[in-house]
Amino acid sequence: MAAIASCCSLHQQKLVPITLCLPEKTATQVRQLATRKVPGDYGLPLIGPFKDRFDYFYNQGKNEFFKSRIQKYKSTVFRTNMPPGPFISSNPNVIVLLDGKSFPTLFDVSKVEKKDLFTGTFMPSTELTGGYRVLSYLDPSEPNHSRLKKLLFMLLSSRRDHIIPKFHETFTELFETLDTEMAEKGKADLNSGNDQASFNFLAKSLYGVNPVETKLGKEAPTLIGKWVLFNLHPVLTLGLPKVLDDLILHTFRLPPGLVKKDYQKLYDFFYENSGMILNEAEKLGISRDEACHNLLFATCFNSFGGMKIFFPNMMKSIAKAGSDLHTRLRNEIRTAVKSAGGKITMEKMPLMKSVVYEALRIDPPVASQYGRAKHDLTIESHDDVFEVKKGEMLYGYQPFATKDPKIFTRPEEFVPDRFVGEEGEKLLKHVLWSNGPETENPTVENKQCAGKDFVVLVSRLLVTEFFLRYDTFDVDVGTSPLGAKITITSLKKA
Repeated sequence: MAAIASCCSLHQQKLVPITLCLPEKTATQVRQLATRKVPGDYGLPLIGPFKDRFDYFYNQGKNEFFKSRIQKYKSTVFRTNMPPGPFISSNPNVIVLLDGKSFPTLFDVSKVEKKDLFTGTFMPSTELTGGYRVLSYLDPSEPNHSRLKKLLFMLLSSRRDHIIPKFHETFTELFETLDTEMAEKGKADLNSGNDQASFNFLAKSLYGVNPVETKLGKEAPTLIGKWVLFNLHPVLTLGLPKVLDDLILHTFRLPPGLVKKDYQKLYDFFYENSGMILNEAEKLGISRDEACHNLLFATCFNSFGGMKIFFPNMMKSIAKAGSDLHTRLRNEIRTAVKSAGGKITMEKMPLMKSVVYEALRIDPPVASQYGRAKHDLTIESHDDVFEVKKGEMLYGYQPFATKDPKIFTRPEEFVPDRFVGEEGEKLLKHVLWSNGPETENPTVENKQCAGKDFVVLVSRLLVTEFFLRYDTFDVDVGTSPLGAKITITSLKKA
């Protein structure tokens, strides 16, 4: 400190630049303490939000929307409007966080509130969830958050022994369907088969029932798809002519009553097959009705929705990585399973595990996170510090944070063994798909996904089961409102 004071005094007397006297580390610390006004603006009322919405969905698309503003403001933190805006969202103004250093602010519940922000600057009608604000929309400070998250922990824990065998049973049926399609048509649609297999697996493993043998039959994926559309239409596009697409999806809310009967079919299925966990809910002080709506949402929206989006995205990345990776995966997986006496244990498969983490990094199943500042605070990016006022909305687009070039080498590439070894494992704290770092765990005090470990496990199971059965495969990749559309064009059995 004395040396610094001496240098400062010398600077005042002889006008010597202070950087000649300060050690490099101290100069960096001084630079980091400097604050910058958050760049950007929201434009004129109505006009600004409409313009940003059209840029986001139609004129630029998501990635270019954010890239162009990073370049314009020379900052990964800036102000803009996020869809849907008028007339669904009363306030579309957000501060965007697009780097791996600022983004984790959204996980810190001491700094941000999560109440009613699951879908962003708007909240779907509670008519779509039985009149209840379900767990995803609750802030950890709300008493019901703890009770409902405990209920999900109990469900997952009580059924843990059923996950691996039911996954094998259900996805073997999917693979048999793919084999039949390949034999008959020379190609196979992965998405539709994955949707049915994913719901059947969730029903069998978590609730002990095969939905095909109930009144629900094979309707669940279609019913869920319609219901999710009514929840998320303000932030989706269906590829219609842009004026029509915007008018139908982003300007006014679709009437919840149009999917009431569909939702009731799903509700009846869960109520009839959740007796044991509903009993536990009552012990926690949750009514059976509210618990059932939450179980439906957690299973259909969170879990099924995640598998619907992520599984095709992951298989797309693995397919495009080529036959060399396929050879390494099948050799590792088959050797590990053989050494375990034919059982799948997840041991001795570091490459397979890294591949799953890399897929979660490249294509996180939930790309957007929101939080409202609880108090005045500062947020650091790699280059600047920004002041944020209490009540301001923060938004993060995760694919930018998890492709941060200052954290990851070759950030845009799918690098299968990125997370292998001690150095690779250190990067897991920057894998953020679960609404928190991969190195941390969900609790009743945070908003990290209650099924974090469940999702990682079933993703590993898919890769493992696939390469126990097949040697290699090729795909064609299309687009859908929710993730990639995958057509398998070549599939070589072991």
